[in-house]
Amino acid sequence: MKILGISCFYHDAAAAIVIDGELLAASNEERFSRKKHDPEIPAGAVKYCLNRAGIEINNLDYIVFYDKPFLKFDRILTGYMATPFISYRPFLTAIPLWLRRKLWTEYVIGKELDYNGEMLFLPHHLSHAAGTFYSSPFDKAAILTIDGVGEWANASYGIGNNNSVKLLGEMHYPHSVGLLYSAITYYLGFRVNSAEYKIMGLAPYGQPKYAELIENNLVTIHNDGSLHLNMKYFNFHHGMTMTGKRMEKLFKQSRRTPETDLSSFHNDVAASIQKVTEKIVLRMARHVKKETGMENLCMAGGVALNCTANGHLLREKLFKNIYIQPASGDAGGAVGAALYVYHKLSGNNKKKQGFFNLGPVYSDNEIKSFLKTHSVPYKTGNMNELSKLVAKEVADGKIVGIYQGAAEYGPRALGFRSILADPRDNNMKEKINAAVKYREKFRPFAPAVMIEYAQDYFECSSNEYPFMLFNFKVHREKREIIPAVTHVDNSSRIQTVSKNDNPVFHNIISEFKNITGVAVVLNTSFNLRGHPIVNTPEDAFATFCSGGIDILLLGSYIINKNAITEELNNKFRLEKAED
Repeated sequence: MKILGISCFYHDAAAAIVIDGELLAASNEERFSRKKHDPEIPAGAVKYCLNRAGIEINNLDYIVFYDKPFLKFDRILTGYMATPFISYRPFLTAIPLWLRRKLWTEYVIGKELDYNGEMLFLPHHLSHAAGTFYSSPFDKAAILTIDGVGEWANASYGIGNNNSVKLLGEMHYPHSVGLLYSAITYYLGFRVNSAEYKIMGLAPYGQPKYAELIENNLVTIHNDGSLHLNMKYFNFHHGMTMTGKRMEKLFKQSRRTPETDLSSFHNDVAASIQKVTEKIVLRMARHVKKETGMENLCMAGGVALNCTANGHLLREKLFKNIYIQPASGDAGGAVGAALYVYHKLSGNNKKKQGFFNLGPVYSDNEIKSFLKTHSVPYKTGNMNELSKLVAKEVADGKIVGIYQGAAEYGPRALGFRSILADPRDNNMKEKINAAVKYREKFRPFAPAVMIEYAQDYFECSSNEYPFMLFNFKVHREKREIIPAVTHVDNSSRIQTVSKNDNPVFHNIISEFKNITGVAVVLNTSFNLRGHPIVNTPEDAFATFCSGGIDILLLGSYIINKNAITEELNNKFRLEKAED
């Protein structure tokens, strides 16, 4: 059975292919189009998935869409009709697009992908739920999904049991913790559906002084985690913005103009919404535990990417094990849609899925051809030699780009498309933010640690956290040793690296440990601000030329910035972009 899952039209479009129950390939469209958070039909990702599977599009049994367009249209129309005199501008903006394109999803996708077969549609939160449970290691688990909004639902819970996923309850628009968090993201001058993670990174610089103000005015939180927003403070249900003057009056300060300086006030608001969000997520999880009695929990949805809230939930020990789908946002809905239909139609038991090596891979021959075509100077060797060389360069303070094997699926770089640096250097965070990533100086960096040594450095309860989805405190005695990956609140969003999952990356860190005694490196995604993570060898080389990266390990070839001519550098240089 050959099933292609698709998510698109809103943000983070993606495609995933499942063959006889095995998740074979998946990727975000942004990797191909080079448009960050690209919402359009994922033609590039679909082509990649089909090529990886070795089939033509009309050999598919089904394409499955991760959403119910008519149900979503019902919610949008209902919202506009409830406030007809103040919502006419967004109505006039949105409705033509719906009538032209989004309502006719089956026809538009069929035409643009040249697909003549059957298409199925799944509810948004069922796609989230299936994506996390069927990719989890559990035979049975509770499921919790939380995001901004799907059709009507913005949170759901249920149970996964071998080959079945059943949702037991939902929370509905407009009363959404995801939209609450996004509204504050907008108020703080950041981009919605793009920069929510910045609020999470900013929060530790402040104090939650406004948490009580938020709870007394913006949101009522019930014991089961359900909530009610005071809609007079929000514009997203009828306007072109998330918040308006009433929000400014409540906080006694105007909305921050994007890209202007941040003050202690902004830090405190970020800390406050983070605290309120953690409270809501924890109450939801307690309710799910009470209702299901399960030992294991699977999570998905955009809010499930809030690793600070995840770390808080893990430390509460409500569940014995927690699994979070690495591509928890809308992109992961493509995986869930395909896996759900396979299990529903086949009745077969769930298979163990892997989230490593789902993205595109380029051979050494393809990489060498690119280097030769553009006369890029390089050196080569076996991977053991190159790992030692990279480790030494990192230990000497150099910044190294790593392009190895198949790309990761989801928003985190896990050592396949990464930038590495020395975590011991107290100035490294500022250096990479300013000269490599071109991003805000408050943004933290994550540590990648050899799985064997995770508990030596971090206050984690096990050694296995491979996807950068949980925050843990750094042990007191280690904070001065790895300051570049220790956030201002002494926490880190850790990635454990095993030899089995990523042998090259594990070997690099091991060699770094042999040199320095430290089993940790700084790991950040291989991209510049406003650009997607690199996809092709050309993307990697262009990013290398455009930022302060000193060394590039491109497959089995190593390139030194000092050897690159100014002409070659200018040829590939990327324009700066905002995210």
